[in-house]
Amino acid sequence: MRLKNVPGAREAIADSKFVVLYPEQQKGNWAALFGNDHPVHIEIGMGKGKFLTGMAAAHPDINYIGIEKYSSVLLRAVQKQEELRLPNLRLIRMDAEALPEVFDRNEVARIYLNFSDPWPKDRHAKRRLTSGAFLARYHEVLTRIGRLEFKTDNRSLFEFSLESIVENGWRILENTSDLHHSELNDGNIMTEYEERFSALGNPIYKLIADQGAE
Repeated sequence: MRLKNVPGAREAIADSKFVVLYPEQQKGNWAALFGNDHPVHIEIGMGKGKFLTGMAAAHPDINYIGIEKYSSVLLRAVQKQEELRLPNLRLIRMDAEALPEVFDRNEVARIYLNFSDPWPKDRHAKRRLTSGAFLARYHEVLTRIGRLEFKTDNRSLFEFSLESIVENGWRILENTSDLHHSELNDGNIMTEYEERFSALGNPIYKLIADQGAE
């Protein structure tokens, strides 16, 4: 899918105090940026920000960082945050491959992946955010008891993710093939995609995993 270029998006993002322009300089010091020692949760591929702004508003005792690769998409999240001005939310425009360059070991308590690109062709499997290559990056930044939460409407990607997580030594804690009719839906905040897909009657899949630490 080709993304529409929004003129001035990069400039608007750079002007926002809620955007961290040089995130690698914060590695190991995110607590100082937020001014507290609350847990840090990140969303990779945050899109327009509905999920993460909702989470930040509902949980002021957690620091949230939204990561989005595309300026034209991140701009909508920036505009939303400029209105809400949530003190526990910061945004970054970056590629998830650079995660270990931005966060130190044991610096992240939870990672959210919501409706990630399925990359359906086999030759692109390594680009999927639940592939072994990305799980290795998450391992570098998560705390020992840190968790990964993943939602999708794509059954093939969900099945791939279940297999990939186990094959790479992680542990599936909970999973469902019908989120909105399960106990995992308690406290669930929907993304824009989730609202759209569920309105069409599509089941939403979710899993929660950790690294198997005792």
